[in-house]
This record gives sequence, structure tokens and C-alpha cells, in this order.
Amino acid sequence: MLAIDYDRLRDTKVATDPFAHVVVPHFIPPEALRAVLADLPPIAKRGSFPPGSLRLGPNAHALVEALQGETFRAIVAERFDLDLTDSPTMLTIRGRTEARDGRIHCDSIAKRVTILLYLNPGDGAFAGGHEGHLRLLRGPDDIEDYAVEVPPTDGTLLIFPNGPTTWHGHRPFVGQRYAIQLNYMASDALARSEMRRHRFSAFVKRLTAAA
Repeated sequence: MLAIDYDRLRDTKVATDPFAHVVVPHFIPPEALRAVLADLPPIAKRGSFPPGSLRLGPNAHALVEALQGETFRAIVAERFDLDLTDSPTMLTIRGRTEARDGRIHCDSIAKRVTILLYLNPGDGAFAGGHEGHLRLLRGPDDIEDYAVEVPPTDGTLLIFPNGPTTWHGHRPFVGQRYAIQLNYMASDALARSEMRRHRFSAFVKRLTAAA
């Protein structure tokens, strides 16, 4: 089985500045992270891809399954005092960002909880800089007005319930930036609608790449 540090998530204090969240470094331990990275396909296009549209190796597939499993759901629910029993999941994978990515935003109200898991090696393109590091912001107007900066590396996990002031974004970064995004959705209908949009986008990207 793929090693995942659930205890580290259970033991990490929920922070409240600038909004409720947890940041868990090394949620995926180093050896397991290397195995997952080896199982991820190259992604040359920006955007979010459903895992079914990608060729994942067994370790990456096991991680996707675990994140959508009941153990992880129960821990997230307990940490934020939420009832997620009937909340469907939506999971996508990103492999590249462009200059237009990272603009300040709050997530859709269709998403009750946002979960980001960063899979990039810490000694690579993100070492020693701020570009591409996700920032939890105090408002919608200034990317430099942040309370927390999360490096997109080393199996770091970020979780926060969505709300009208959960502003976040990052300074532009162009290049490989692997992340898994999991959301607990408000309803099945909203989850299906979002996934149809991502599947269509992935299909169009494949056609464009083949042209």
C-alpha cells in the first residue's frame, strides 16, 4: 500500500489566519512521493484533468483512490467539524501552469471544501523562490497581502472549507507544477456538471495536441 501520513494530518492544528485551514508538510512521505511522481504522465497543457483522462501508474492511482476514500473523508470532517457524509467528491490533476494562472479568487460555492496536494520535488524549480507558491490572502486585491504561503512541493497538503473570503492565489509561474485538487461538493448535480466541463476540456486538449 502507498504510505500516507494520516497521523500527521490528525495532529496538525487548524489555523485561522486568514481563514480556517491546515497545511501538512510531507503528508506524502518522500519515498512514496518519488513513487507517485514516477507514475505521473507528462502534462504539457495547462488546466485540470480528471484522472480517467490520464495514464496513471499504480502508485499515482492508489493515491487518487485513497484521497477519495472514507478514511481521508472522516479525518477532514473531524478536523473542521463538518458533516461530509453525503458530499460527493471531485478530483482533478494539474501538471502545468502558465502566466495567466494563479489570479486571486475564491472557489466556486459548489465546492464545500478545497484540498490541494502538491507533488513537486522541493529541490527543483520552486526552491528558494516565491513564484508558484500558493498564498492565503487577507483580501481580493493584493497578492502580497498574505498570511500564509504554501510551497507546492514535497507532498504538502492544504485543506480549507470554502467561503466568501477564502481568497487565494499565487505569483505567476510557467512550467511543470503537479498538484491534485480534491473537492467535497455541495451536490451530485454540481459535481457531475464540473466533471463534464473538465472532461470536455481534456478532450479538446488531446485533439489540439494531436493536430
